[in-house]
Amino acid sequence: MGVVAGTLAWLTAKSDTVTNTFTTSDIKVELKETTGTEYKMIPGYTISKNPKATVLAGSEECFLFVKLEKSQNFDTFLTYEMAEGWTLVPGETNVYYRKVQTADIGTAYSVLKGDQVTVKGEVTKAMMDGLTTETLPKLTVTAYASQLHKNATTEFTAAEAWANVNPTNP
Repeated sequence: MGVVAGTLAWLTAKSDTVTNTFTTSDIKVELKETTGTEYKMIPGYTISKNPKATVLAGSEECFLFVKLEKSQNFDTFLTYEMAEGWTLVPGETNVYYRKVQTADIGTAYSVLKGDQVTVKGEVTKAMMDGLTTETLPKLTVTAYASQLHKNATTEFTAAEAWANVNPTNP
């Protein structure tokens, strides 16, 4: 009886290495206005006022919000309409939103229709003479943004996204 010894060659292989690097993401928003911050009221006149909100390049898809805060007497003297594309956040009275997809990042969105406010025609000189520096009508606009998606398959609602950035949210 004979024993045969030999070397067996096994087929083996190894793949190339793939190294994955995970970078951070962010959302950056800006609000600009080129018409100034102080305006003279003339009854019945339209005043050019052009706040524009922009989600900056490099940002992720998001909800873009604008919050408009009026002084207590603003509606006595002035009126405005929201520009096209803004929707009131459910449950809010002065916060509007729009979705900003990748292709729209970098677009400056007008906040006010026609980039203007209008002094009401019924405003009188006596009404304006009764104003002090502290009681002049004011409109404050602030822009915010929150990521659009909760995860790969689910999108936030506008109300949920607003709750993420709402500065008065506990």
